[in-house]
Amino acid sequence: MLNFRKKKNLTIFIYLSAGLDILLGLLGSSSPKQQLDGAIALYRLANKATTLSPVDAAPPSPTPQVYLGEQYVNNATLSDVTFLVEGRRFYAHRICLLASSDAFRAMFDGGYREKDARDIEIPNIRWEVFELMMRFIYTGSVDVTLGIAQDLLRAADQYLLEGLKRLCEYTIAQDITLENISSMYELSEAFHAISLRHRCILFILEQFDKLTDKPRHSQLIHRIIPEIRDYFDKALAKPNQHNSRL
Repeated sequence: MLNFRKKKNLTIFIYLSAGLDILLGLLGSSSPKQQLDGAIALYRLANKATTLSPVDAAPPSPTPQVYLGEQYVNNATLSDVTFLVEGRRFYAHRICLLASSDAFRAMFDGGYREKDARDIEIPNIRWEVFELMMRFIYTGSVDVTLGIAQDLLRAADQYLLEGLKRLCEYTIAQDITLENISSMYELSEAFHAISLRHRCILFILEQFDKLTDKPRHSQLIHRIIPEIRDYFDKALAKPNQHNSRL
């Protein structure tokens, strides 16, 4: 029974993969009807693939590590480094920053001038954004609102905070519309936001018929075809834990 179910799942994956080339061909064709047929089929396939192997369904839990806690956020107690943000001082602790990302490890353990500096100026991040980023570093979680999500995504990408990036991407994805889908996709590319990019792809496939009347529709479709293949390759290659136990 166990082998039968494993073989059945493998057969499903092979079947889905084999039809992917055909569907992508339809999507990239010059015929509007074939494009729409391809988009509808790919969206259905995406739902099927997500059922078999959920990808980017929700932000992951923060990476397990020791957090100093809320009480030490911008607290001068035992602080050994100060950031200057928009003319204001933000008190921090090197040990917490070193544990949080490769960017801070390079800053304090590498050959950068910040290694021995007591005060470090942050010129390109607003105070509200920096404070929220640091709160994530100290606690492992924050509430990301739509109003600050894009700026916070930029900061998270700059400081290599993948968990925070995913939280931002999840929030931003809730605001995808027919009017902003192109800019949302560009945002995902600019900051290597894989989850947001995948959500844009699914939105395009789902709303394909409504997007045909939008400017630059054709260019956007051709841009995402390689990403669609990458999305399905990842989805179809990773059966979820439930299926692996069957």
